[in-house]
Amino acid sequence: MCHQSVGLIARALESHGIPTICLSSAYSITAAVRPPRAAFLDFPLGHTAGKPGDKALQRKIMIDTLSALDGIQIPGKIRTLKYRWSDEDVWKKTAMRPQRGKTASDDRAQRWETPQYQFPEDKTEAQRNLDAGGCPGCIWLQATG
Repeated sequence: MCHQSVGLIARALESHGIPTICLSSAYSITAAVRPPRAAFLDFPLGHTAGKPGDKALQRKIMIDTLSALDGIQIPGKIRTLKYRWSDEDVWKKTAMRPQRGKTASDDRAQRWETPQYQFPEDKTEAQRNLDAGGCPGCIWLQATG
């Protein structure tokens, strides 16, 4: 899932009194979004919870991440976890780059400056929520109390 989306969702949940912590492998994106609490793991994207098949490591990462829920008192603080993907950081030189002799293209959907909605009703509800002082993208959050 997108690091930016998760951070924004965490902020919305926290505004409703639900504690959150984000586990991230994209420090700069997480720092820009400023979720209430985050743990950073310097692992390749797609391996945020640990190495495939390494249940012991995955468990340690989850325990350390969840323990940061109580340990982080300053909103926006990111705790860096101590784990390493390998003894050397050689993997970083090839991460997110095509292999030699291969070509890559940007196949992401076109980006727009204005919000895009799946259905016209979503746009109507988002505008209604925004007019009421809410978040334009948080149409699923219901006011309580």
